[in-house]
Amino acid sequence: MTKADIVAKISERLGLEKGDVQATVETFMDEVKNSLETGDNVYLRGFGSFIIKTRAEKTGRNISKNTTIKIPAHNIPAFKPAKVFVEGVKLNNEAK
Repeated sequence: MTKADIVAKISERLGLEKGDVQATVETFMDEVKNSLETGDNVYLRGFGSFIIKTRAEKTGRNISKNTTIKIPAHNIPAFKPAKVFVEGVKLNNEAK
């Protein structure tokens, strides 16, 4: 499913203009992104959490030059689904 599919389904379901729905979806995504960039997690009850995970420093390998490199610690965005969400996916996809 793409962003356009989501916009179309919400527009159809609520009877709103696609342009208005697209602006709402874009604004939602911008707010989630801005919150994570400023260090704030986003919690959506019953859906999940957009969180910041910290990756530890580690040693990697550059295979083409056969050397080791140090990869510094860094933060990455992650999504952690709510238990209700996970259980719903499990129940609805068991038979497939």
